[in-house]
Amino acid sequence: MAGLRLGPLLRYVDWESGGSATVWIEADRPCTAEVRCADGAQGASRTFQIAGHHYALVPVTGLTPGTATAYDVLLDGRQVWPLEGSTFPASTIRTPDVPSDGVTVSFGSCRWSAAPAGEHDPVGPDALDTLATKLAADPTAARPDVLLLLGDQVYADATSKATQAWLAARRDLSEPPGAEVADYEEYTRLYDESWLDPEVRWLLSTVPSSMIFDDHDVIDDWNTSASWLAEMRTTAWWQERVLSGLMSYWVYQHLGNLSPAALESDELYAAVRAAPDGTDRLRQFAAQADSDPACVRWSYRRDFGRTRLLMVDTRAARVLDEQKRAMLDEAEAQWVRDQALEGPGSYDHLLIGTSLPWLLPPLIHDAESWNAALCRGERGGRWARFGEDLRRRADLEHWAAFPDSFGKLTQLIAEAASGEGAPATVCVLSGDVHHAYVAEPLWRDAAQPDARVLQLTCSPVHNSIPRVVRLGFRFGWSRAGRRLGHALARHGRAGRPPVSWHRTGGPWFGNQLMTLTLRGRSAELRLDQARVAGAAGNGRSTGARLVTVEERELTADRDPSHSGR
Repeated sequence: MAGLRLGPLLRYVDWESGGSATVWIEADRPCTAEVRCADGAQGASRTFQIAGHHYALVPVTGLTPGTATAYDVLLDGRQVWPLEGSTFPASTIRTPDVPSDGVTVSFGSCRWSAAPAGEHDPVGPDALDTLATKLAADPTAARPDVLLLLGDQVYADATSKATQAWLAARRDLSEPPGAEVADYEEYTRLYDESWLDPEVRWLLSTVPSSMIFDDHDVIDDWNTSASWLAEMRTTAWWQERVLSGLMSYWVYQHLGNLSPAALESDELYAAVRAAPDGTDRLRQFAAQADSDPACVRWSYRRDFGRTRLLMVDTRAARVLDEQKRAMLDEAEAQWVRDQALEGPGSYDHLLIGTSLPWLLPPLIHDAESWNAALCRGERGGRWARFGEDLRRRADLEHWAAFPDSFGKLTQLIAEAASGEGAPATVCVLSGDVHHAYVAEPLWRDAAQPDARVLQLTCSPVHNSIPRVVRLGFRFGWSRAGRRLGHALARHGRAGRPPVSWHRTGGPWFGNQLMTLTLRGRSAELRLDQARVAGAAGNGRSTGARLVTVEERELTADRDPSHSGR
């Protein structure tokens, strides 16, 4: 008798017809997974097997646009969801009106799994957990139409004490990679730990989600440079780690990002489903993706009515040759450009999801562009060696560390935001840097775009924010930090970026989520932080609440006082 091991996760909900969705599950043995909705919509799929685990992505059809319907999950005809005795509201699939008049998007990144119920959580309440508790307590409350999870959904290199004990029962942790995950089975443990959290499990079953990886989904500083990668490839454990990371990402995160039509035409998905055991086929794909990143596209596009989302891979698509460094390879960059510029006037808002911020605190931007100049030899071999060591120690590997890519993205944003049919807003949504802020650019040598352009950064969802990190980021935004940054840029002969920018909100520190509400050509921003409710709170969602620390209308007139970078 088949049981539900993990899930369900409501992933893709169709915004074109409003009539279909996909639901992801993991079962404990081969079976047929079914989703049956209260309004009669349904779908079924046979599980496929990877490394002894059994998964299904169930396409649900026959949904009615503009409605919400409860659903059950059955395995071989036996109901397994909702869980017996569950106190959570029914999981529902909410479909948009077609055509839709707007979308609400909540986003964030960097989530350690929450501490088990009853245990003190040393990094404070989990923002996802707290959002789930709020929505479960009031099923009629406004909820996001989609969650955008912008990287570090799991931490392969920073495991919990419970996971370390589980790893120690499998292998000798004195051997590399020690208490980090080593293989596919150990990756499944990370997803179990994260997604079996009761509140988060219910939330992901009822709010659609779109995801992209960042470095910790594989390892800190993943693909930071060519020399870093060469060193990693000399270790005995790296090959298994990176292949397992890519395989598990494909299964647990990437598949659910795709539409039913994209799944139908996906040759790898078809081959894995057709095989008695798809492990070898998926492993071959992961090996190819690792050796030839340009052969795979992890980026994707979603259209939510008249809001377009481009979720951009800023980890696996990199070109690492020091003289040709690029955040995106040529084909990937062209794809992003084509998607952003396709159909002028066909969208009111453009969202560019990139785990790494485009606009950083100015000191950090200048430090990264200076470091990139050193590493490519602008100051000679000795400085280049120093620069590579500093790059790894200080995580200097954002868009600013790829100056040509930074310039091309800046140019693309200006083009997409200008001219006849320009959208109302172009928002770059990012995480990674363990604080939240709003920044706005000013083009130096060109007319300002017609659209409001903003960098919206939000992290972490649930992670530590040491005091020294807070002080460092505050200094990075300060006037003294700007002056130091300018000095570094001059030393590296880095030149000036094509835009200056100023911070118009933040920095905010805490476990948090940002929410964009996009209706017609209006855009509203809200930042909510998870905070312990009262002195007796223990850091879990039952003792926490969401506190709104910022609300603003983004499409109001620009602030005329544009202080330069």
